[in-house]
Amino acid sequence: MSTICFYSKKHRFQRRFFYLILCTVLVCPLLLLTGCQNAAGTNTDTGKEPISISSIKLNTAVQITIYDSQDKSLLDDCLALCDKYELIFSRTDEESELYKLNHRISDPAVSNQTTETQPTPYQVNNTTNTWHISEDLAALLSEGLSITRESNGAFDIAIAPLTSLWDFTAEDPKVPDDADIQNALPLCSSDGVTINGQDIILPSDDIQFDVGAIAKGYIADRLKDFLVKKGVNSAIINLGGNVLCIGSKPDGTPFKVGIQKPFADRNETEAIMDITGKSVVSSGIYERCFKQDGKLYHHILNPKTGYPYDNGLISVTIISDQSVDGDALSTTCFALGLDEGLKFAEKKGVQAVFITEDYELHYTDGFQDEIKVTDVES
Repeated sequence: MSTICFYSKKHRFQRRFFYLILCTVLVCPLLLLTGCQNAAGTNTDTGKEPISISSIKLNTAVQITIYDSQDKSLLDDCLALCDKYELIFSRTDEESELYKLNHRISDPAVSNQTTETQPTPYQVNNTTNTWHISEDLAALLSEGLSITRESNGAFDIAIAPLTSLWDFTAEDPKVPDDADIQNALPLCSSDGVTINGQDIILPSDDIQFDVGAIAKGYIADRLKDFLVKKGVNSAIINLGGNVLCIGSKPDGTPFKVGIQKPFADRNETEAIMDITGKSVVSSGIYERCFKQDGKLYHHILNPKTGYPYDNGLISVTIISDQSVDGDALSTTCFALGLDEGLKFAEKKGVQAVFITEDYELHYTDGFQDEIKVTDVES
């Protein structure tokens, strides 16, 4: 991403807040600053250090930090849960449940077995192409289908035939052949897909799902459920920039979440935002992108054209109660564009800020009243 320039003093706050949102996805989870401590310091409210663990999971950097418990086994359990869900939701892992569903790999032998460790779909009706899937996959696909239909297909989880053509992580990424893109487009529709309980009906053998835009949010929510059930009331879950706060600091005040300025020294914090019991998720053109022939191509693909959305937006950030909502809505609102995206976010009852390519910030109603942002630059 090229260096961003601002040309007048009135953009000064906008520049700082832009960096805050941008870094929600780009920076290492260790940049989170919370409570009366640094990431490795002592919480002066309890006299004890928070416990924390970091690892590469879900193809991203994961960090879990707990402030009101010293039970380190909870951290290991959270990482184990990440592994569990990756074996359900991965589009590319041949052992995952989603991969098997996408490729119609059925295993009737599991129909009468408990499949908590490694769910496997199986076909229950060949005539209607009905498959039985795990409770978690059914819940996530149902969430995705709901947003797909509410957005009139601007966001569609049946986009795997298209996303499989674009490899933004390649050493030398390139735009796919247009003929391949055009061939994939008719396959990228979830029209006719229905889910009843844990049974999913697929109207076509060509339908394949990609839940990359919503899975991390769902997993973050499940990690929160686990920790709360274990008595944790103060923690931060960071799944590669999907940040979910459990409660507040031990003294009841909001978490002070410091975000590093991009491309600067790791200790250089640009802004601090007060967050209590909320999720913060961003989607933007800077997350995964490349340039070809002078044109920027990013990973937020339009299922109707096969190419990245080009609608004047740089980023959309959603602050919501449920991380799965923020995950799905950040992508969906980006896809809808500024005007329709703002309306959609307000309809869904979340707070959002949109950054356009002129670096102007556009807020949902009440955003600046509800979310406090403090400038720390002198």
